[in-house]
Amino acid sequence: MPLLEWLGRDKATTADKAVPLKILREEASLGYGVQGVTTASSPSDLPHGVLVHGDNLEALKALLPFYAGEVKCIYIDPPYNTGSAFEHYDDNLEHATWLNLMYPRLKLLREFLREDGSIWISIDDREGAYLQVICDEVFGRKNYVANISWQRNYSVKGDSKGIVTSAEHILVYSKRDDWLPKKMPRSFEMDKKYKNPDNDPKGLWRPDNSYASEAITHQGMVYAIQHPFTGELLYPTTSSHWRYGQDEMLAIMNGWCPYELKEIDDAEKRAAICGVSVKEVRKGVKAIMLAQSVDESQKKALTVLKQGQWPRFYFGSNGKGKIARKTYLDSVGGIAPQNLWLHQEVGHTDEAKKEVLKLFDGQSPFATPKPERLIKRILEIATNEGDLVLDSFLGSGTTAAVAHKMGRRWIGIEMGEHARTHCAVRMKKVIDGEQGGISKAVKWQGGGAFRYYELGEPLLDANGQIAATIPYDVLAAHIWWQETGTAWNENSGATGTVLGLYNGTAYALLYNGILHDRSVAGGNVLTRQTLAVIKEDLHCAKYRRLVIYAEWCRLGDERLATEGIEFRQIPYDVVVRR
Repeated sequence: MPLLEWLGRDKATTADKAVPLKILREEASLGYGVQGVTTASSPSDLPHGVLVHGDNLEALKALLPFYAGEVKCIYIDPPYNTGSAFEHYDDNLEHATWLNLMYPRLKLLREFLREDGSIWISIDDREGAYLQVICDEVFGRKNYVANISWQRNYSVKGDSKGIVTSAEHILVYSKRDDWLPKKMPRSFEMDKKYKNPDNDPKGLWRPDNSYASEAITHQGMVYAIQHPFTGELLYPTTSSHWRYGQDEMLAIMNGWCPYELKEIDDAEKRAAICGVSVKEVRKGVKAIMLAQSVDESQKKALTVLKQGQWPRFYFGSNGKGKIARKTYLDSVGGIAPQNLWLHQEVGHTDEAKKEVLKLFDGQSPFATPKPERLIKRILEIATNEGDLVLDSFLGSGTTAAVAHKMGRRWIGIEMGEHARTHCAVRMKKVIDGEQGGISKAVKWQGGGAFRYYELGEPLLDANGQIAATIPYDVLAAHIWWQETGTAWNENSGATGTVLGLYNGTAYALLYNGILHDRSVAGGNVLTRQTLAVIKEDLHCAKYRRLVIYAEWCRLGDERLATEGIEFRQIPYDVVVRR
């Protein structure tokens, strides 16, 4: 696979490894709706959403131990590198610098995705092609899904020059190559094509093609059907076959009048339709013929035509037309998404700016917000209610607002001060039931909660030691993640000193007073006494090996081998193994 080269590439491809491990400190006063819940020491206790203020590369690294492999959909709207200056971020980066910014963030973002997850990235023409090349590398070219064109403008100014850019792009990649988008809801315009002129008990239907392609491989489904009103012999068009086999089609046609299978010596006609010689066409394929005279058949078919509830294959123009097939509305379901999204369907930039102006009393410092309808379309295709959504370039907070209104859990990261002044304020209004954007469309009435976090101190202090202020569960999450590559949560099987079991290995941590009132000699040191506590916390769980993190070990090599223990020393093994 071709790789993109740029100044600083080598450093960018490993930059995620060099990001310092920091913790997140909750600011309860800036969260909202978390009444009666104590301050959380880790962000895995999210109610509906988590808002993080800080550099998104460091914030992603801090969140990863809690959410690795947990996110169903990532949407980001990074700086486009357009050469313009925006108040809240620098969008005038040199090309190589922009790539150096994006590459490590994409690498970390990939680690958050569930196996059935996807990432959606807004971008324009300036960096779009380069972004796709590095996404091919990070996510795998086989996991490329689509390049969606979003019509961002609804009009062209009279003084515009050159070729006007009316579309932006949304680049879509999946975690696995078998990912499929959800079908989109049908619109009123689509459904109004369905009628029920014959009072069919199966409901609304529309005319559809009676044939399918590939006649040469379906020769048994190429046969004549005699018209019940005219007696004419009907055949599929060239290279086509009837959609059903003879037995099923015979049963359907008997709904008009009596039919029978009959040999009629039409091999030449069937061969021409199949595109083969008469010698090669399938033998013994009978026709579906009227069992009575044309006059008798016509009388019975006219009775059915007047009474209604016609068979699935019917004849238009009061019975004199060609054969057609009913397609029922309740059988078609949603529609597959296309890669062209028009502004009438998902909104435009002017709509987005008006949404933000309404939220912030006519003040909008955001030059390029996205409309709520656009994010709604993405989440409809990529998520279900209750799924986790992540936006690490949160901007004005649109992704968090839309996810919250649609019943998705969310994580938003924003480095600018407007994480406090705008994103948090917007989410409070959403929880209180604000009715802008998509609120009416999704029947939003308010509710839910979010926690607000600031990036805190590094996991390791200036001396390379675990900082004394680091909570037990934060260190536990980092150790679990670096050992298993998965998120540490209540499903890991944590009990006391035991972090959990993964693929036959049990993990334990002696740190920062975890022994509480069961304290025994040794504290954070692995001794016979602390090993007994760990075994008690394992509750007789079956495992092949036991990995224990502690400050020191007083057990000999023979005892460790006998017990199947692998000792990891804090802080050394926390640093070298991350």
